Amino acid sequence: MIPKVFREVIDLGDGRTISLETGKLAKQAHGSVVVQMGKAMLLCTVVSNYKQSDVDFLPLTVDYREKFAAAGRYPGGFFKREARPSDGEVLTMRLVDRVLRPLFPKDYHAEVQVMIQLMSHDDDVMPDALAGLAASAAIQLSDFPFECPISEARVGRINGQFVINPNRAQLAESDIDMMIGASADSVMMVEGEMDEISEEEMAEAIKFAHEAIKIQCAAQVKLAEAFGKKETRIYQGEREDEELAAKINDFCYDKCYAIAKKGTSKVERTTAFAEVKEELKASFTEEELADYGDLVSKYFNKSQKVAVRELTLSEGLRLDGRKTDEIRPIWCEVDYLPSVHGSSIFTRGETQALATVTLGTSRDAMKIDMPSYEGEENFYLHYNFPPFCTGEARPLRGTSRREVGHGNLAQRGLKGMIPADCPYTVRVVSEVLESNGSSSMATVCAGTMALMDAGVQMIRPVSGIAMGLISDGDRYAVLSDILGDEDHLGDMDFKVTGTSEGITACQMDIKVKGLGYEILVNALKQAREGRLHILGKITDTIAGANIEVKAHAPKMVNRRIPNELIGAFIGPGGKNIQELQKETETTIVITEDPVTEEGIIEILGTKPEGIEAVIAKIESMLFKPEKGSVYEVKVIKMLDFGAVVEYTEAPGNEVLLHVSELAWERTDNVSDVVKMGDILDVKYFGLDPRTRKEKVSRKAILPKPEGFVERPPRDDKRSGGRDNRSRDNRGRDDRKPREPRKEE
Repeated sequence: MIPKVFREVIDLGDGRTISLETGKLAKQAHGSVVVQMGKAMLLCTVVSNYKQSDVDFLPLTVDYREKFAAAGRYPGGFFKREARPSDGEVLTMRLVDRVLRPLFPKDYHAEVQVMIQLMSHDDDVMPDALAGLAASAAIQLSDFPFECPISEARVGRINGQFVINPNRAQLAESDIDMMIGASADSVMMVEGEMDEISEEEMAEAIKFAHEAIKIQCAAQVKLAEAFGKKETRIYQGEREDEELAAKINDFCYDKCYAIAKKGTSKVERTTAFAEVKEELKASFTEEELADYGDLVSKYFNKSQKVAVRELTLSEGLRLDGRKTDEIRPIWCEVDYLPSVHGSSIFTRGETQALATVTLGTSRDAMKIDMPSYEGEENFYLHYNFPPFCTGEARPLRGTSRREVGHGNLAQRGLKGMIPADCPYTVRVVSEVLESNGSSSMATVCAGTMALMDAGVQMIRPVSGIAMGLISDGDRYAVLSDILGDEDHLGDMDFKVTGTSEGITACQMDIKVKGLGYEILVNALKQAREGRLHILGKITDTIAGANIEVKAHAPKMVNRRIPNELIGAFIGPGGKNIQELQKETETTIVITEDPVTEEGIIEILGTKPEGIEAVIAKIESMLFKPEKGSVYEVKVIKMLDFGAVVEYTEAPGNEVLLHVSELAWERTDNVSDVVKMGDILDVKYFGLDPRTRKEKVSRKAILPKPEGFVERPPRDDKRSGGRDNRSRDNRGRDDRKPREPRKEE
């Protein structure tokens, strides 16, 4: 039976289209859709259990995978099978999760699994920009309780013109790379990197992407209606007791408000709130707690949240006593670790990051091997968030998705300020040692100082700040440098990095519907004031990048050689380059320029004399004597028929000085004229037309002896050759003819 297929097409307005199709694949899933743009095809399936899970949160799993077969490739490594997700896939999962999660009901705790697979790849399409659209479209075809369709779109700006879902080549020319997630009514998520743009420019980019998203949301509604919109499933929600909620609020609100107003530290505040909660529990009998214990905790947390928000909105005060635009105390230090190439500590309030920088060659670049993209990064940042930084003890189970996401945000904030001519591969590692507030933004600040301490000549230093927004519809307050407690109680939390000239990266999660762009721009401008304040603290600690790398850090020098000399430099089986590295105590890496096809030689070493020795070897290979010029040479080898000499200005560049060119007089023994180690001058004649080898002469620059008569040149055309022997008369006529070989 041929299945009935339903299809909806989205016109991007520039000749490109996106199609949504359902009814053909994965029909046992609760919702499935194929999204196609060009040759790129993504299959998204969604399934949710009908039974509520025994947890107090939504157990949502978003999984995005790119199949290597989609690009006609094999997975790398020994096992030819896709295994754990790459960082690129994890980042796409996070982008989709952050938009979907808030649209499920708060009391919906059934397990939800969203699986998105790249089944066919197109080099002109970046599939991560389609993942959010695929996920939402599949949910619209299901019976899940979900508020409204959403979509995500990438926006770039090329020559001042905004572009929706640019390809990778276009993105290389763009000064904006932002991913926006939104419904038809509200922007919900923003993440990306920029080339020092203004707050107004960022808002314009968001507006442009939102208009395209509205069209994509409408297409999902049409597809669901054509397919047959399912009735939303009925599920067992959480218990509610309005009378109990009012009782708990009356008991807790004023106490929580008073604690919040004291402006205490995290530990003191947590202890005080815990005491109020224990008092609340003590007011109930054991039987009541057995029946309503979960509701008691739920309503206490709700009352606490309302009290803290009201304190900020009505009095402009925050949990730690700061005003809304006030930044916590900051102290910084550089060159803290003596053995690393660059290090720094950045502490802001109760958040602390220790950053290190390591300098290497192109061999140390981060390899990226995904079906949709192959390449490498010469600047990358790794972020570690151990449990002790929040005073917790929990098992370590590898790098979390959160660590990947926060590290990527910090990397995007910094990488635009690494100059294109930086000769090193640069790795930054951030160890978060304390966390109460944005550790990713502390990582940006610590990373900036560590890079400058390492001698990386940054274009401009970068700082970062985490912001919050609290609004009740009529009133709103923008919070600078939010605490960990403020991160989840606000209506918008966003992180912004930038220089004195503009924004370099951002990450926003907007929880309030219909946030006005005026409020957004005001929040971004307040963030700029905070960034500049923090930037001042950074530059007070280290005003600019160190001129030189540290004495124990490797120095990098690049040289270029013609392509035809690469083999000679490396030597048979790598013999020459290995011996040179050993002798000079350097690391030498050779790559080929894809444009000029020249060899690029990277020389990395801690000893200047070793680097100079490698450079001398390269310059020796590149040395080309000019015909008719005189050069100083050194005798390095004695032969019966001449001496091997090397140019003193190009050691290793050797040439034969023939015995006949040593002096005007006849020379029987080479040692009569020159000896090992002698320094003398010779004249260069270029290639000898007879021998096709380079010719140099000592006698050519010596005065000709008086009365010297030069022998006439040999007549090579005379018959017989040497000793008057012809081809048929070579002095062997008396030999007996050779007997034929006997066959065995």
